Amino acid sequence: MISHRNLGLVAAAATLLAAAPLSAIFDRWTWLVQSTITVAAVAAVAALARLGRAPLWGQVLAMLGGLLLALTWLFPAGTELLGVVPTPATIGHFGALAEASLVDMRSYRVKVPDTDPMLFVTVLGIGGVAVLVDVLAVGLRRPALAGLPMLAIYSVPVAVYVNSVPPVPFAVGAAGYLWLLAADNVDRVRRFGRRFTGDGRGVDVWEASPLAAAGRRLAAVGVAVAVLLPLAVPGMTSGLLSTLGSGAGDGTGGSGRGTTGQVDLFSALQGQLNQGEITDMVKVTTNEPSPPYLRFGTADQLRSGGFQARSPSGVPVNRDFRPTVPDRAEITRARYQATVEVMEGFDMPLLPVYPEPVQFKLDGSWSFDPSQQVLFSNRERSSGKRYEFEYVRSTYSPAALRQAGPLPAEHSLRRQTVTPAVPEVEALVDELTQGQRTEYDKVRAIYDHFATENGFSYALSTEGGTSGEEIVDFLTNKVGFCQQYAAAMAWLVRAADIPARVAFGFTTGANSDGDTYVLTNRNLHAWTEVYFDGFGWVPFDATPAYGVPGAVRSDWAPDLEVEEEVAPGPSASAGPAGSGSGTSQNQLQEGLGEELSGLPNGTSTPTRPGSSWLWWAVGAVALLVLLTAPALQRSALRRRRSGRRTPSAAPAGVAAGGIPSGDHRMVVLADADRARADAHAAWDELLDTLVDFRQRINGAETPRATASRLARDTFRADSEARSAVRLLGRAEELARYARDPQPGEPLLPALRRVRAALVAGSDRRTRLLAAALPSSVLLRWREAAAAALTRLTSSYGRFRAVTLRWSPRRLLVNRRPR
Repeated sequence: MISHRNLGLVAAAATLLAAAPLSAIFDRWTWLVQSTITVAAVAAVAALARLGRAPLWGQVLAMLGGLLLALTWLFPAGTELLGVVPTPATIGHFGALAEASLVDMRSYRVKVPDTDPMLFVTVLGIGGVAVLVDVLAVGLRRPALAGLPMLAIYSVPVAVYVNSVPPVPFAVGAAGYLWLLAADNVDRVRRFGRRFTGDGRGVDVWEASPLAAAGRRLAAVGVAVAVLLPLAVPGMTSGLLSTLGSGAGDGTGGSGRGTTGQVDLFSALQGQLNQGEITDMVKVTTNEPSPPYLRFGTADQLRSGGFQARSPSGVPVNRDFRPTVPDRAEITRARYQATVEVMEGFDMPLLPVYPEPVQFKLDGSWSFDPSQQVLFSNRERSSGKRYEFEYVRSTYSPAALRQAGPLPAEHSLRRQTVTPAVPEVEALVDELTQGQRTEYDKVRAIYDHFATENGFSYALSTEGGTSGEEIVDFLTNKVGFCQQYAAAMAWLVRAADIPARVAFGFTTGANSDGDTYVLTNRNLHAWTEVYFDGFGWVPFDATPAYGVPGAVRSDWAPDLEVEEEVAPGPSASAGPAGSGSGTSQNQLQEGLGEELSGLPNGTSTPTRPGSSWLWWAVGAVALLVLLTAPALQRSALRRRRSGRRTPSAAPAGVAAGGIPSGDHRMVVLADADRARADAHAAWDELLDTLVDFRQRINGAETPRATASRLARDTFRADSEARSAVRLLGRAEELARYARDPQPGEPLLPALRRVRAALVAGSDRRTRLLAAALPSSVLLRWREAAAAALTRLTSSYGRFRAVTLRWSPRRLLVNRRPR
């Protein structure tokens, strides 16, 4: 039982080590602290269950109970017994967190901030893996299978991380798995008593056996190869090299919501607007003279802190859609076309569209949710997409909207009228809507309440309060930016029993070329949409117009700072004139409008991967060099060997073509060493040429025997090649054994003749391999690698022998095994 408890602790520690790659996803380390608490609870409960000799199924139930208690303590709903005993409300709270995590997964990029939904699913997953690892490694004694759930943790950052996962967390996770295997092996061996080596020598319990040491070396080499191999292959990864130098992640992090290219679809009632440099996000071209806001998301789930988005669901875009607003005589319709080009500054699983799109020209796996009016994808991102669509623009008059009656009780949107119980909000809504007969008049009374004459103003951050309710603090302080105004108005409208939600998108951007608008992060905006029965979702923007660059106001929701009503029409742009604000236009451009962008303070424009082609070019060049290296080295070696001889006139007795005619007089020269070196170089070149063309080489043969065999078997039909190979063999033999070599032999012409004969007698594949991948070079490389590995192994052996002399284990030689 003691060994099982020890193995259970190792299994828990290995699970936490296997979770190390998740550090590439989260911005902070809260997930690790909470996961450690959860895994410790699971391990402690498992140890107690095994101490009580519970069966395996009892241990599993105990660990699941410990996991539930840990989650209840870490993510309470407020209704728990003694703070750790869950209630039905706790389970419902867990379900809400799991549902909200789906929205966070779609909204955030790495690195992810600490949100309760993301932390909950992470801790739940790691805790579940801890249960599986304990069951497999301790209960079933199959630690190797425990690597599967541990690998499941690693697959999460691999699946969602834009760049490569950092190598250090991978190595940490692999070390945890190897530790688990080694601990199980030691536990199994110790159950049999004293260990022995393969040669029968006893091994003390503190001394590593040779087999185990070899296994550890192989494991270490395997992990090192897995980490270092991508570094050696430039095309295998696009981010690992930079990761080693600059850390993980391509976002800039910071305290704000979201990261570069992301927009947080959460309309908070408190917070601070982050500032950053201007980043181009979208370029849109439309034939509508005064286009509305370009929207890409909605949030219709109300929580105490604001509105949250839910996961959209819809159908593929390769079909026609009907306008969501029904045909009525009071509604004016017009059909327009738009082309959108999403830039790298906007990277989300959502695409911006104008309201009521009816037809798309868009490639890829994208779907459209008609209820939310959201264009989304579960597999693609928006960055770099270009698409076209047609949309219907519906406009209304206040008189037409006053014809909308209360929503029927059985209507599905009734759920979007439920609000948390806040007495101050209910009292304010009752006061504002008192005496208002129509639904539109109630909404208009709430909309008019956010005018500056009632004390509301635009600011880049909200002020704190003491009420305990964020909505009450905002309505009391009356200071904030678009998120607060949109969420507060939607809350008040819902409290008036009218469906409302928060929409996210872009205001009208700078007109760069006729009907083309460039939208930046300073055009990001949030506004309120109210549902009127028979009219659909109607936009209302309660944020002061002077704080929103490119703001658009309508006849049914005019600019509250302008005394005269806006002229009727599809839309009218509101300016700061008449608002009574002393803020200059330059100050507005500098400090206002970058709403929901999530860019941290002091950050610069995101780095665009426009130079990715350079990495591909470097990888292609490196691959080309790698493939041509054997041929280049072979060519260089051939030139070096031929450079040993200087061309000279053929001596007497040598016929044309370089083959001797019969007179073989010995010539003694002063430069005998040079002649001997020439003969050796020619013979080495002959042997390498034979290896390249797959000819058999026998190292036990003398040069004369080799030349005779080649002349007899290989060059039987070529008399000149037979004479040339015999000449080379005789020159090498004289250079080896004779006192004076024979330098007058035309060795270079003989080599060329032998090579020509080999080329003529070989098939196309052999000739191609001899030119591109010469076997003689590859053989030298293999021999050099083997020699280097032998030297490395020998050096490691000497180093280990030295370290073992000073090992503390020598002090425990007489320790009796357990």
